[in-house]
Amino acid sequence: MLEQLARYWWLVALRGALAVVFGIVALIWPGITVTALVLLFGAYALVDGVFAVGAAIMGRREPASQRWWMAFEGVVAIAAGIVTFLWPGITALVLLYLIAAWALVTGALEIFLAIRLRKEMEREWLLALAGIASVLLGILLFLFPGSGALALVWLIAVYAIVFGAALIGLALRLRRHRGPLAAQPAA
Repeated sequence: MLEQLARYWWLVALRGALAVVFGIVALIWPGITVTALVLLFGAYALVDGVFAVGAAIMGRREPASQRWWMAFEGVVAIAAGIVTFLWPGITALVLLYLIAAWALVTGALEIFLAIRLRKEMEREWLLALAGIASVLLGILLFLFPGSGALALVWLIAVYAIVFGAALIGLALRLRRHRGPLAAQPAA
C-alpha cells in the first residue's frame, strides 16, 4: 500500500492543494450565499471524489482489498457533489447535515487507512490528523446545526485548510519514500 501511495504522491498533494484553496476562498468571502456555498462544496466534493477514485484505479497492481477504502471514499464524495448540483436550492440545514455525514465517513476511512499505513511506515500521523479533523468537523456540525451559515463557512474553511495541509505534508513524506521503494528488489 505504501508503494502505491508513494508512486502517486502527487495526487495526494493535488487533493490537499484543492482543499487549501477551497478553505482560503471560503475565508476570503465569508458572507457568500447558501447557493454559492452549495455549488462550491459540490464542486470540491466532486473533484475530490474523482481524484480519490482515480488514485484507486491507478493503483490496480495493488490488491483490491487495499484500494476499496479510497474508491469508497471517492464514490461518497462524488455522490455528495452530485446531490448538491441536483438540488442547488437545498437549505443550509440540509447542506450542513450532508457535509457532516460526508466528513464523518471520509474521516473514519482516513483514520482506518492511517492505522493500516502505520504498519508499513513509522511515525505516520498526518493522514490520521486529516481523518480526525474530518470526524471533528462532522461531529461539530451535527451537534450545533443552528449556528448559522457564516459560522458554517468559517468552520468548513478552517477544516479544509487543516485537512489540505495535512494531505500536502503526507504527500511530501510519500514523495521521499518513492526513491527507497523503487530501489528495493521486487518480492
